[in-house]
Amino acid sequence: MSLAVVNTRAKLGINAPLVSVEVHLSNGLPSFHMVGLPETAVKESKDRVRSAILNSHFDFPARRITVNLAPAELPKEGSRFDLAIAVAILAASGQVPRDQLDQYEFIGELALSGDTRGVDAVLPAALGCLHQGKQLIISRHNAEEAALVDGLEILPCTHLLDISGHLLKQTELSLWDSSQVKSIKSANQNNSRESDNQSQLNQVIGQHHAKRALEISASGGHNLLFYGPPGTGKTMLASRLPGILPPLNNQQALEVASIYSVAGKGLRQPIWARPFRAPHHTASSAALVGGGSSPRPGEISLAHQGVLFLDELPEFSRSVLEVLREPMESGEINISRVAAQVCYPANFQLIAAMNPCPCGYLGSPRCRCTPDQINRYRGKISGPLLDRIDLQVQVTPIENHQLLNNQRVGNKDQAKGESDQQIQQRICVARERQLTRQGKTNSQLSSEELKTICPLSSEQRHLMDHAITRFGLSTRGFYRVLRVARSIADLAGREQVISEDYQEALSYRIASEQQSTR
Repeated sequence: MSLAVVNTRAKLGINAPLVSVEVHLSNGLPSFHMVGLPETAVKESKDRVRSAILNSHFDFPARRITVNLAPAELPKEGSRFDLAIAVAILAASGQVPRDQLDQYEFIGELALSGDTRGVDAVLPAALGCLHQGKQLIISRHNAEEAALVDGLEILPCTHLLDISGHLLKQTELSLWDSSQVKSIKSANQNNSRESDNQSQLNQVIGQHHAKRALEISASGGHNLLFYGPPGTGKTMLASRLPGILPPLNNQQALEVASIYSVAGKGLRQPIWARPFRAPHHTASSAALVGGGSSPRPGEISLAHQGVLFLDELPEFSRSVLEVLREPMESGEINISRVAAQVCYPANFQLIAAMNPCPCGYLGSPRCRCTPDQINRYRGKISGPLLDRIDLQVQVTPIENHQLLNNQRVGNKDQAKGESDQQIQQRICVARERQLTRQGKTNSQLSSEELKTICPLSSEQRHLMDHAITRFGLSTRGFYRVLRVARSIADLAGREQVISEDYQEALSYRIASEQQSTR
């Protein structure tokens, strides 16, 4: 029978649906037909496969070759099917046995010489292969990435002859050594520690109020906005946030690595560090949320489980900023195109920085901005977007004596302050308290959950009622104050939220209102 079936996997968002490569050889004029909704790169594989087979000293069948990529309704893209198609043709023509093909899945691109090349989106395919209980035959270039999936048996290869020798039992492909996986993980952890030591939060001069807000933001996963004059350390503060965030656990690291793999960025380094994405203010909507004819993840998905930093927030186009509203609430982004509809995770923490006016020196003699210019500048940020930012913190200029004392050689005050490791340990304890109590961070609490987790006493209800009336808090703003107060209490190790916690949370929420009335 001139029929062979080989398993491989397609790419659809962060999923890797199973694809069966069916090859049938029939009588007739020599031809090569491919069906099953292949796009251009897949159609071109017939030329790569033909040359690879011939240069590997096999016979390319001079018959009518039909290749079906099933299921037919699933779009197929990229060069990831080359290896599976070549093996299926060799099996259908009887040059390699086909009785054991169902034990494996094949993913990889072929060079004209028969060498194997790496492809993107390998990690989701490796996860799918593990769930099917099969061995994965893959290019050596992708072995390190696929090895992140614990328990998966990986057979790396460098040439088509390696695979044929393995199937013919002439040679044997060696399983990827698990000790190599441990060395990769150890190297990533060491890289993470080295990067943590490069920039510490205590290197920021002064700004204790802003540092406190940054710690609260990190403990509960809250969105944060820094506003103030230029040169006050807003960007520096934001860049220190990844150093105090808890490291990713294995499941989170694998999820983030899958997104980077789908985006074609390969194995991210270090694996356990939380992503920090800082797109330029000229970025388009598609660059932020993702897109394309075959939708790829954008910046908000690449910042999943990490930080999305938007510096000079009003300089972004308003239409670009508005696309952040839905994913900030849902933690995912749905991209619909004619070719495909995909859903990418986008559970990111938004950190933004902005000046109070176009020149940045509002309230000082240096400011030359007119009221109309200031209103247009602030009007680029809509009320609904600001309402989704939990903490809005004013960053004031550094006092002269702090700046000058910091420049003194051998100044003991310069070394004062907690290290990032000490702050991170406190934040990890607060996060663990949240996960034990409710199974999620405080920023993800629903309004119903807040009723039991943050019950208000009569004094606290009076405080919140006064704040809602005076500062015009929306319903969303009210619940976000409760979440921030819960994070403040968790940092302090308190089971119950006290009135002082609500007062501190309100001070971060209403700061921008006070600034705008000056």
